[in-house]
Amino acid sequence: MDYVSALVPPVVMAIFFIGVVRVIVKTQSGTAKAKEDAAVDAALARAEEVRQASARSEV
Repeated sequence: MDYVSALVPPVVMAIFFIGVVRVIVKTQSGTAKAKEDAAVDAALARAEEVRQASARSEV
């Protein structure tokens, strides 16, 4: 029975690792990717507006 207790931790860690990889792969495509891209585009647009506004106020 020692071999069972020796194998359980690596097997549990392997299952957890596979689950994490699957979640990462699933969130990198489809609608989740579109939402993330839209959020980044909106943040960049806001930053650009602030930069342009501060440039206009300095002149």
